[in-house]
Amino acid sequence: MDLSHVSGVVRGRMDERVAARERALPAARRSIRASANAIRAIHRGEFDTARKLMDDSRTALDEGRDALVDHPQVLYAGFIEDAEKEYAEARLTELLVLGEAVPGPDEIGVGIGPYLNGMAEAIGEGRRAILDLLRRGQVAEGERILAALDDMYGLLVTMDYPDAVTGNLRRSTDVSRSLIEKTRGDLTIAIVQDQLRESLDRHGRLLDDGAD
Repeated sequence: MDLSHVSGVVRGRMDERVAARERALPAARRSIRASANAIRAIHRGEFDTARKLMDDSRTALDEGRDALVDHPQVLYAGFIEDAEKEYAEARLTELLVLGEAVPGPDEIGVGIGPYLNGMAEAIGEGRRAILDLLRRGQVAEGERILAALDDMYGLLVTMDYPDAVTGNLRRSTDVSRSLIEKTRGDLTIAIVQDQLRESLDRHGRLLDDGAD
């Protein structure tokens, strides 16, 4: 039995698939790295830098996708979706911190699974932003972000679909709930401390007025 022709066809196609993967994988890694750096810039308040990094992430992500346009088996192997999730996380973190409207997955340009998991990860970044605000005494702004985190969690918890469809969203949602409750506790303590401080200041002023 002569299978040389079949072997040639199969090898040719597999070589093309591997070559496409070798082009896409570094692009996905660049996208993930740029998204992570963008999130760090957001927490530093360097929004112009963050947006440039997110543009870089988007460009790399598109390069990775384009390389795999004829190879869906590799496109959905996971690493492109990981890059999409990190990109969505960066975009949502920026909007969360700035208090702007949250776009959907189509507007961001990512799949539904990566979008939802990126939102779950953004809740963790929201907690970090709130803790930074509390250290600066900006309790009211922390309350605003916590309300947004509650809204995000409220959406995520309704996504009762198989993990194979959502990319293991259920686990990420459970982690998000824990982070929100910890953040609520931290914020409550900060509010009580603020109220106590105001009460002591008011009492001190009354004492001073009485002494006069």
